[in-house]
Amino acid sequence: MSNTGSSAGHSKVAAGPTIHRFDAAASDDGRRLDVVVAAHVPSLSRSRIAQLAAEGRVRVDERPRKPAFRVRRGQAVEITVPPPAPSGVRPEAIPLEIVLEDADLLVVNKPAGLTVHPAPGHPSGTLVNALLSAVHDLAGIGGELRPGIVHRLDKDTSGLLVVAKTDAAHRALAAQFKAHTAQRTYLAVARGRVRRDEGTITAALGRHPVRRTRIAVVPRGRHAVTHYTVLERFRDATLLSCRLETGRTHQIRVHLAHAGHPLLGDPVYGRARAPEIARQALHAARLEFAHPRTGRRVTCTAPVPDDIARLLARLRAEAGDASPGSEA
Repeated sequence: MSNTGSSAGHSKVAAGPTIHRFDAAASDDGRRLDVVVAAHVPSLSRSRIAQLAAEGRVRVDERPRKPAFRVRRGQAVEITVPPPAPSGVRPEAIPLEIVLEDADLLVVNKPAGLTVHPAPGHPSGTLVNALLSAVHDLAGIGGELRPGIVHRLDKDTSGLLVVAKTDAAHRALAAQFKAHTAQRTYLAVARGRVRRDEGTITAALGRHPVRRTRIAVVPRGRHAVTHYTVLERFRDATLLSCRLETGRTHQIRVHLAHAGHPLLGDPVYGRARAPEIARQALHAARLEFAHPRTGRRVTCTAPVPDDIARLLARLRAEAGDASPGSEA
C-alpha cells in the first residue's frame, strides 16, 4: 500500500454533529445561501447543502433558511452537519487488493467476477459491501457512511478503480472523469490480427434496439471514443492497449466488436472462446488522475491477472517465432 504524500491524516467519523459558523463577507452580499455556504465550506456539495437546509440545519441569524435565500453582508451563518448515517448496505469481509489509500480516496484492483455496487436482485457480495468492511474511516458521501464510487468496471472486467471517501474528493474526481483529464488504460486481447499499429474508434453507443440488456452502435447514441495501440500480434489474436476518451457502458467491448475484433472470451459481444478465460479478456491496467486534495498526479498500475496471463502464454507459444508487433 502506498500514499500520495497528502499531509492530511485519516479522518474519523465524529460521535456528534459538526458545526460550521462564519459571518457573511462583503463578497457574499446578495448571493444565494447555497453558493455562499459552498464557498466557505468546500467539503459540502450544493446538493448536500440543499439536503441540510431542507432538514432545518442551515441557519442565518439563527433562523432556518432555504438554499435560494439571499445573504447579506455580516449575517451569521451556521450549518450543522450530522454524523454520517448507515447506508443500509451490509459490510462483508470480501478480500480486496488495495493499491493505494489515504484520507481522501483509495484505489483497488478489482478481481473479475466482483460486481461494483448492489442492485435490485443483487444486494450483497459487491465491491461496495467489501469496502464498507475494509475501510474504517469513511467521512460520508451525501450524508451516508458509504464509499463514493466515481467510475465503474463491468463485473467480469478486472483492474483498477478509484473510490472517494468524502464528498469533496468525490466531486473533484468525478469532475476529472467528466472532463477526461483522468486517464484509464486497458489491456485487451481481441480476436484476429489488428492491422493498424494504432487507431481511434469513434462510434455512438446506446441501448440495443432489440436486446435491451446489450449496448450497440446506434445513430443517435452517446458520443464514444476509444484509442488503441497494438502491443503484440499472434496467429489469430492481438494484444491491445486501449485508452478511453469517454466512459460509456461496455465501450471497449462494443467498439472492438464493431471493428470486427471482439474480445476473446466475451460471452455477449463475441463468440471467440478461449479455454484459459471464462470472461472477456479485458483488464484495467493503468489509472491516472490528479489527487483531489494536493493536485499531484497519481499513477497506479495493476499486473495482468492469472487468467489473461495464461491466455497470452498460450497465444505466444502458438505464434512460435513470430516477432511481436510485426505487420499482418
